[in-house]
Amino acid sequence: MKRLIIQIGVCLLLAGAFFPVAANPFKYNNLELLPEAIPVSNSEEDRWQKEIHEQAQHLNEKADNAKIDRVWKKMPGRNGLQVNVEASLSKMKQAGKFDKSLLVMEQIPPRITFGDLPAAPVYRGHPKKNMVTLLINVAWGTENIPSILNTLRKKNVKANFFIEGKWASQHSDLVKMIQEEGHTIGNHAYNHPDMKRLAAAANREQIEQTNAIIKAITGETPKWFAPPSGSFNDQVVQIAAELDMETVLWSVDTIDWQKPTVPVMIKRVEEKVHPGAMILMHPTDVVNNGLDELIEMIKQKGYKIAAIDRLLSEQR
Repeated sequence: MKRLIIQIGVCLLLAGAFFPVAANPFKYNNLELLPEAIPVSNSEEDRWQKEIHEQAQHLNEKADNAKIDRVWKKMPGRNGLQVNVEASLSKMKQAGKFDKSLLVMEQIPPRITFGDLPAAPVYRGHPKKNMVTLLINVAWGTENIPSILNTLRKKNVKANFFIEGKWASQHSDLVKMIQEEGHTIGNHAYNHPDMKRLAAAANREQIEQTNAIIKAITGETPKWFAPPSGSFNDQVVQIAAELDMETVLWSVDTIDWQKPTVPVMIKRVEEKVHPGAMILMHPTDVVNNGLDELIEMIKQKGYKIAAIDRLLSEQR
């Protein structure tokens, strides 16, 4: 009997060697058949990786360097785009399939940025950036400021207010109101002179005095300078640069000071607006009455509206 028991034990051991436990369909309840337990085959992974590389050939874009343009002077660059192959493949493996929507895109900064460029005036943003900015030069139109701010808030738009120093000293409450609404506050000289006719010392005083007034009201020194009436020369631009400021002009003008009707002003901007546009206006009655419609027209043409620092950044 003892010999028989030993023989049976040996047979069972041999059976285990030829029939692995994992083959027992009852013990593992067919778990190996569940989709999440199926590993991605090397051939599938290779196929997905090849497809990702093919997509990258169409989607990758080189970064554009910032430059001094012959016509537009100081122009920002734009980040490039690049498919992150490893991150994209990881997402595909998690999903268990190739899906173009799972491609991971990264922005690649340019070699030369806006801040690397020498002093020069700025007229516009990058020509492929579907974004514009509103430049509101303030030396009059006090009664329209609150209403314009209400419209900007209602439309969820941030603008830029270039404020004259003398006006700011007389209307500090409105300057604070503009700041509290989150808009960019720039320098528009002290008393609206023709700056290209001033000596260097007088130009510096115009900018520095206004900076001091605005800082006293807001706690912040402006980074952007808009010369009154767009009158400037190289000396003005250089002095602004020495004060760590950029000189800002425009590429689209509402010419609102000529008191056009709202439809005329809207049509004027509609015909000239472009990617990277910097749109000049003032707190006039026509801007106050037509700003809502103007913003809607710009958005319907596919442009975002943002403050100047966003427009001139390398971000896409």
